[in-house]
Amino acid sequence: MRATTIHAPFDMRVEDVPEPVVQLPTDAVVRVLRACICGSDLWAYRGEAARQPGQRIGHEFLGVVEETGSGVSTVRRGDLVVAPFMWSDGVCDYCREGLNTSCEHGGFWGSVGYDGGQGEAVRVPFADGTLVRLPKEAASDDRLLSALLTLSDVLGTGHHAALGAGARPGATVAVVGDGAVGLCAVLAAKRLGAERIIALGRHEARTGIARRFGATDVVAERGDAAVEAVRELTRGQGAHAVVEAVGTEQSMRTAVNITRDGGAIGFVGVPHGSGTGLDLGVMFDRNIALRGGVAPVRAYIPDLLPDVLDGTIDPSPVFDMTVDIEGVPAGYKAMDERTALKVLVTNG
Repeated sequence: MRATTIHAPFDMRVEDVPEPVVQLPTDAVVRVLRACICGSDLWAYRGEAARQPGQRIGHEFLGVVEETGSGVSTVRRGDLVVAPFMWSDGVCDYCREGLNTSCEHGGFWGSVGYDGGQGEAVRVPFADGTLVRLPKEAASDDRLLSALLTLSDVLGTGHHAALGAGARPGATVAVVGDGAVGLCAVLAAKRLGAERIIALGRHEARTGIARRFGATDVVAERGDAAVEAVRELTRGQGAHAVVEAVGTEQSMRTAVNITRDGGAIGFVGVPHGSGTGLDLGVMFDRNIALRGGVAPVRAYIPDLLPDVLDGTIDPSPVFDMTVDIEGVPAGYKAMDERTALKVLVTNG
C-alpha cells in the first residue's frame, strides 16, 4: 500500500509499504477513507520534533474495517469507523475515568513500528477500546465525512480546551490561536452556551470561519496590544474562560493576561519554545486556574457525535485544501507556508 513517511526536515515521501495485517486478537485493520494533516505534524516536518528516517506519520483518520482479530467484538468487517488520535484499551483505570490519553496500553499513530493515519490502511491495536462506529450512510456524504473526521482530534481537542477553560452559559470566552483547534474551540464554546466569544487572530479567512462558528468579536492584535484590546472589550476585566491553542511562551503569556481574575485557562497548544515557564505568582494573586493538556478525545466522541450527525455543529469548514495520498507532501508545504489552514487527505 501507499503511506506517508518522513525522512528529514521538509522531506515527506509517499512510498510503498507492507499492507497491515492483524497481529493480535484485539487488532483491526481499517482501510482509510479520509485523513488529514495536523498543525502538530508540522513540528516534525520542520525538524523541531525528532523522527526516525522513514517513520510513518499522521494521527487523524476514519475508514472502513477490513479485518478484525478474534477478540474484537464491537466492530466488524464493513463498519465505518473513526479513530481518535491515540489508541487505548478502554478498560484500564485511566480509560474508565475518561483519560484515555493516559491509557496503560495506549499509543500514538505513527509511533516507531506502527502505522500512521496518512496512508491507505492502518492496523489498529485495541480496536474495541479505540474505534467508534459511524452510520454507514455517512460514507456517501463528503461534507459529513469531513465533519466526522474532526472527531479524531481537532473538534475533541477544542472541546477539551473549552471545558478546561470553563466555557458555560453567560460566560465570556477568549480563544488564542486561529488554527483548526482554536476554531473548533470557538465552535465548542458556542455549543456550551458562551454568551460572548472573542477570537484572537489576524488571518481574515480564519477569523471569517471563527465568526461563522460563533465568535462575536475578533482581535487581530498580538502581545500587549491584544491584551489591551480584549480588556477594552470586557470592561477592563478580561475573559472568564480563555483557550490557549498555540503552545508558545508568548501565546500563554497573552492567555494569562487576558484572563479575568477568578477565571481559567484551557491549554491544548502543544508546548514548544516555552521553557521559561509561567509566573505562578501572577496566577496565584489573581486566582487563575490552568487546566488542559493532551485531549482524551475518545471520551468525548459519544457526546459530540450526535451533534455532528444532526448538523447542530459543522466543523467541516476547517478543511480548506484537499489532496489525495500522493499529494500529501504538497499539503505539508501549504500548511507550513500558511496558505492552507488544514489539509484533507482523500483515499477514494
